[in-house]
Amino acid sequence: MLLQPKETKFTKKRKGRIKSNYENKKNDLKFGTYGLYALEKGKITAAQIEAVRRTITNYTKRQVKIWIRIFPDIPVTSKPIEIRMGRGKGKLSYWACKINKGKILFEVSGKNPKLIKLALNSVKGKLPIKVKLITKNEFIE
Repeated sequence: MLLQPKETKFTKKRKGRIKSNYENKKNDLKFGTYGLYALEKGKITAAQIEAVRRTITNYTKRQVKIWIRIFPDIPVTSKPIEIRMGRGKGKLSYWACKINKGKILFEVSGKNPKLIKLALNSVKGKLPIKVKLITKNEFIE
């Protein structure tokens, strides 16, 4: 089941931009012992978040606890291929989440650290941005 907001004031939103600055919040692991840390800015869709969650649960055979620290709250619209320019904004295609550099995306905790590291390293290819595996006692610049 893909993540999306229950209600929004407006169904369509302007594109906006992702600020190039670093994540302002304290970027420490709050819940788990291992996490994925964003090394660049970008957009992550709800389908990509779900793919990461499924991969982690399948690798670890549901022996770990997963915290998703991001939520797709930005509607992305697109127009059909055969439509000419004009005629207004397109229909809602998917939900996305803007990511700044330095944001912690996922946190995982469990008893088998080798299995967790293997699962998180396999997840790196499913995301459109570069991420880094971090641990609880590791200092983040």
